Amino acid sequence: MKKKILVIDDELSIRLLLENYLGKTYEVTTKSDGLEAMKWLQDGNLPDLIVADIQMPNLDGIQFIQQIRASGFYKDIPLIMLSGIESSQEKIKCLKMGANDYVVKPFNPEELSIRIELLLARK
Repeated sequence: MKKKILVIDDELSIRLLLENYLGKTYEVTTKSDGLEAMKWLQDGNLPDLIVADIQMPNLDGIQFIQQIRASGFYKDIPLIMLSGIESSQEKIKCLKMGANDYVVKPFNPEELSIRIELLLARK
């Protein structure tokens, strides 16, 4: 059975890229913001890993990490943050809040795929 990955990004191009690239190996669901993603999770969907953008409308990546990590149901789901911000302060903030990894945009989908594989292997 394919592992499930939830991709959250307000940029359609990123959603399509990841859906196409990761879709060869995983079952990929995409959402355009954190609010949409939380609704999807609350509907009983449980992904094996989440890739989320930091800068998005309605519920941003930082708020999303807080909600996921505060929840008994989702707190153990590996979480990779994507960001256009290459600041170690931002990176440290996300990791301290419970993100498992942090990838700076633009990224190589192969690198992201390897990071996903490593996190899923550890689970």
